[in-house]
Amino acid sequence: MILEIYQRLGSDSGFSGENVAQYQLVLDHLQRDRGRLRAHTSDGSEVRIFLERGKPLQVGEILLSQCGKLVEVVGAEEPVTTARCEDGFTFSRACYHLGNRHVKLQIASGEHEGERWLRITPDHVLEEMLELLGLSLTREQAVFVPESGAYSAGHAHGHSHSHSHAHDHSHEHHHH
Repeated sequence: MILEIYQRLGSDSGFSGENVAQYQLVLDHLQRDRGRLRAHTSDGSEVRIFLERGKPLQVGEILLSQCGKLVEVVGAEEPVTTARCEDGFTFSRACYHLGNRHVKLQIASGEHEGERWLRITPDHVLEEMLELLGLSLTREQAVFVPESGAYSAGHAHGHSHSHSHAHDHSHEHHHH
């Protein structure tokens, strides 16, 4: 069976938690970013996704196939580097430096009071920088759910940096 999907029901559609989705679609973070995708559900059914581009699929989101079947998006475990730190200033510096490099980044607080962690895809240069800043690193397999961006509000964003500045100076000279 081929499930063609053109419609998102969202993750707060009343279906989540009740396990009414007939199919589970396990996708990594790169697959969830795509509006057009061909994949297979956990039971091997082929899925073809045709959704608007620029709005990533969310873990837990329910999709509706053309034939009325519900498909739940599940996050795939993938290689990640998790960096932990209890010092807020150090953690903020790490997030700043990663953001300045436009690195996809997941941010959360840990189980212990004051613990914070961030997650990136493995990259030895970034890992070395994080260690130099004082964070402790763990390479592991986990679901990676990067931040969607401050300007997205549910939509992916493209942005440009304009560095041109208009300077208009009016100089009136009064001669007496």
